[in-house]
Amino acid sequence: MRYLLLLFAMTAVGWFFALQIQKYDKNHKLRKRWLVSSIAILLAVLGIFKYTGFFLGTFGALFRQDWKFLQFALPLGISFYTFKLISYIADVYNEKTEAEKSYWIMLLYTGLFHHCMAGPIVRYTSIKNELTDRKISIEAIAAGIYRFCIGLAKKSILANHCGVLADSLLPLSSDLTTIPAAGIWLGALFYMLQIYLDFSAYSDMAIGLGWMIGFHYEENFNYPYIASSVKDFWKRWHISLSTFFRDYVYIPLGGSRCSLRRTTLNLLAVWALTGLWHGASWNYVLWGLYYFAFIVFENWRRKKEFKPWHPVLNHVYTLAVVYVGWIFFRFENFSNLGTAFLGMFGLNQNGFSNTSVAITLENNIFFLIFAILAVTPLFGRLRSYAENYLKSRGQSQVPVHAGKLVIAVLLLLLSILALVGNSYSPFLYYQF
Repeated sequence: MRYLLLLFAMTAVGWFFALQIQKYDKNHKLRKRWLVSSIAILLAVLGIFKYTGFFLGTFGALFRQDWKFLQFALPLGISFYTFKLISYIADVYNEKTEAEKSYWIMLLYTGLFHHCMAGPIVRYTSIKNELTDRKISIEAIAAGIYRFCIGLAKKSILANHCGVLADSLLPLSSDLTTIPAAGIWLGALFYMLQIYLDFSAYSDMAIGLGWMIGFHYEENFNYPYIASSVKDFWKRWHISLSTFFRDYVYIPLGGSRCSLRRTTLNLLAVWALTGLWHGASWNYVLWGLYYFAFIVFENWRRKKEFKPWHPVLNHVYTLAVVYVGWIFFRFENFSNLGTAFLGMFGLNQNGFSNTSVAITLENNIFFLIFAILAVTPLFGRLRSYAENYLKSRGQSQVPVHAGKLVIAVLLLLLSILALVGNSYSPFLYYQF
């Protein structure tokens, strides 16, 4: 209950301060004070709940003090709805939208359950009209149900099983030195698949639920694992977060319109914050800085006008960077992180493989192939091909619609069966 009151209070801050910013539209200095004050309050609340233990623990380690401090439970979705409110206030300040007069409409925007807990970070400007005037059609409801079933299946059938395999081959707590090199590589692959299938599944379900009741949220993923560069990957992965940092941090800092040194510092700030947003641990900051290094590298190559790499090499390079990046992301404990990297090359005297890893791969080889295909546009393109083929011949689209209905029902039934008795079904991004 108290965290529900927190949502009400933070919404009130965003609502009231935005009204004040609009009220003093002729006084730039005063408007800026309202903007800075509101963002400071929202970030302070987020920091108290999410980063108190992290910062006090870090300072305690630096000064060799065993500090006792309060540990706060992390309210569900606080990172997401804080950023939603910040984007709203900033858009009012930049006169991209008018301030919402009704507190209850603002509360509806902030607390929409579809995307409140794990994204996408929906901007007020994109659904402003739909908050008060939605149009619902049978076609939209049908499309929403289909999209929801796709997301549910990605989560319950694919992501959950990838998670079980990742936890067995790349455990967070048990001794990693007992895992052979092939097991660590395979476990990291399953984790790489899990985190995409899990998070994109939530976005699919949020978008589908929105369609059912007249909301249209922007896409949050665009097949990031087919990206041709690290920069392209981040244009495709968690799009709402990437564009948030671009529009509300990178560009206000000066973006790329300033000197090379300043641009690099702007990028450093963005990627450090991106890492820290994902979790109150230094491994997430390291993960953000890891991507910062490759973005700078790609910008440098483009500026120097080096000969472009072959598309296949570009893709392999991108997948390799992302694959290693997820290992940084997985382990908050630096000792386990180091052990995992050493174990990938057999430097823990852990050998290359063993019977357990071989059996795991053999038993899950077809599942692995299907999971890999599921993170590509293959199935979507096959559906589009069927639709275009029938349209080009002037034939009815009934077979396509019937096929989608059968697929939706089948996926729903399989998802229910997968969830029955399955204790492993956490959404990874609930912790952020």
